[in-house]
Amino acid sequence: MKNKNLFIDLLRKRRSVRTFQKRKIEAEKVKLLIEAALRSPSSRSLYPWEFIVVQKQETLTSLSQAKPHGAAFLANAPLAIVVCADPVKCDVWVEDCSIASMLLHLQATDLGLGSCWIQLRLREHNISQSASAKAAEILGLPKEMEVQTIIAIGYPKGEIQGHDVSTLLQNRVSYERFGKKG
Repeated sequence: MKNKNLFIDLLRKRRSVRTFQKRKIEAEKVKLLIEAALRSPSSRSLYPWEFIVVQKQETLTSLSQAKPHGAAFLANAPLAIVVCADPVKCDVWVEDCSIASMLLHLQATDLGLGSCWIQLRLREHNISQSASAKAAEILGLPKEMEVQTIIAIGYPKGEIQGHDVSTLLQNRVSYERFGKKG
């Protein structure tokens, strides 16, 4: 018997979405997205992350230009949640931000929204400035803060199916020792 509320069903449904309807996201859904991010676990409960909710078209467009390759679609998203941190607060801030980012993706899917991760950390804006620094400049972050990622969120334009089970990389799974296949 299949339970429609299984977590695996949510994972089966989730896909990266880069094209969105021109439809505003309801305030209640934005609140739930933020709650999901704030419930994210953190190493030693240090919570190095900060979240910036962006809905103004001008800011979304500016952020879409922070990284020349792979971020242009952000200009057409109705919502972005910027995940950033103070690296001095925690030695595993990247992991903590990644967990929070993934929870945002899953919460978006559960709400009937689409989302896509835009990696900024270790990416270039141009030859003299990182994508993270450019986004930090746009958002007015303190100099010690670093932007790890931007999660673009919106109602998907069109239906996107989850990945078929046959596409999963089963050959990447070992049992008990590397290379020992089931």
